[in-house]
Amino acid sequence: MKSRIFALALLLSAVPFAAIACSNGKSSSSGLKKVTLMLDWTPNTNHSGIYVAKDKGWFKDQGLDVQIVEPAESGVEQVVGNGNADFGISVMESVIPARGEGVPIVSIGAIRQHDGSSLMSLTSENIKRPKDLEGKTYGGFGGALETALIKQLVTCDGGDPNKVNFVEVGNVDYLAGMQQNRFDFVWVFDSWDVIRARDVENAQVSSLPFLDYQKCIPDWYTPVVITNEQMLKNDPDTVRKFMAAVSKGYNYAMQNPADTANILLKAAPELDKTLVTKSATFMTTQYVDKGRQWGLQDPSIWTNFEQFLRNAGLFTKPVDVTAAFTNDYLPKQ
Repeated sequence: MKSRIFALALLLSAVPFAAIACSNGKSSSSGLKKVTLMLDWTPNTNHSGIYVAKDKGWFKDQGLDVQIVEPAESGVEQVVGNGNADFGISVMESVIPARGEGVPIVSIGAIRQHDGSSLMSLTSENIKRPKDLEGKTYGGFGGALETALIKQLVTCDGGDPNKVNFVEVGNVDYLAGMQQNRFDFVWVFDSWDVIRARDVENAQVSSLPFLDYQKCIPDWYTPVVITNEQMLKNDPDTVRKFMAAVSKGYNYAMQNPADTANILLKAAPELDKTLVTKSATFMTTQYVDKGRQWGLQDPSIWTNFEQFLRNAGLFTKPVDVTAAFTNDYLPKQ
């Protein structure tokens, strides 16, 4: 999970559509209903609640046989929108433009209550606030959202955004790139990439969490659970059952980080144990704000972020965000 910008176009692993089994009313040999969940990236702690629900048998308790697959080359949004997967993990900055292009996906739950992005740099760069990005070089994918967010942060902090340099580097080893002086800072997930750099690679890094600058840039939900409109229309009961198990999984992850880390490592043994363990602990405070229900989405978050994306030039015509998300399938409390 080196970067999380436009994940639909930059995937680590392809899964042939023929290998994806959707529900379509089919049942497994055990009598459970088969459904498929497509991830947005390779397994990481953003997905912990899903793996917990599967490991604990909570999907089975709901009568579901859930197959977890990694992303297809066309992106999870297209696959779920086309009905080739029942559910998926996406991000708001992909859901909203996809809706604008007619892809019938709907967000049915926010995995984290706030965006978990940070701008990471080597401590030696002495970047302590957005204004310090003046004269520095950003390494990314060249996307309009990247440019808009960074320039807005610098401007809001009294700096000159025209003094920030931007280079396209794609999906590379960002820590190595900074150490080789190819660029000075990058956009990453604080709960994964920053922890990996500090605690696994033992690098001296600093970060500017986007959440610290909500007076300058909008907040948004990253990641989110998605399905398609036909699934909501034709099989709402399965959606509710799926979300009941997923919600239980994330609530467990908030209370039991050590066991959650072990469950994720069992499902993806290639992951670094130190990274997963520390990230699982960090995430206990990220899934939900105190006193709120897991997965709940605020209409104002969607409205504000849609406007920001449009102003950034990701699309021109307004997108109806009231059709892009729903809280109706979360467990009743």
